[in-house]
Amino acid sequence: RKVQKVATTDISVLITGETGTGKELIARELHRRSNRENGPFIVINCGAIPNELVESELFGHVKGAFTGAVRSKEGLMAIAESGTIFLDEITEMPLALQAKLLRVVQEGTIERLGSNVPTHVDLRIVAATNRDPLQAVEEGALRRDLYFRLNVVRIDVPLLRQRQADIPLLAEHFLHKYASELG
Repeated sequence: RKVQKVATTDISVLITGETGTGKELIARELHRRSNRENGPFIVINCGAIPNELVESELFGHVKGAFTGAVRSKEGLMAIAESGTIFLDEITEMPLALQAKLLRVVQEGTIERLGSNVPTHVDLRIVAATNRDPLQAVEEGALRRDLYFRLNVVRIDVPLLRQRQADIPLLAEHFLHKYASELG
């Protein structure tokens, strides 16, 4: 019900839950039920991209911005134009980049690495973490201001053992999916 209520808005959503609880599935459903469903759905695992590449991957770069930047590159934020960007494990993003992300959330603009020209982007940000976000703020892993901007609506995903009524539905889903795929 919460997904349905917020899906058609453009407000930021923070999804919390342990690994494997289906945070990305909820983010995909938010996108599918939104007015942005025909736009891209870009998934970024903030903990999987090496720190030295995160800024270029997210925001892009201009030719000559750093050694090896032989051509300009569009970042994932620009590629997500008119769609949704899902920032998985947001608490793993370096703090310096969290400041740049805050600008995207607040003003809807990005700056490519090596450029000081802001570019407007029209996208929805959905973030997720398997950590307690307030504890991550207290530990200095998540900027407080970014937390409040992303946490406009929070969806806490309970563990499967806390929602046992879902087990038969999931079993039936996977049974049909794999029976179809495997003949």
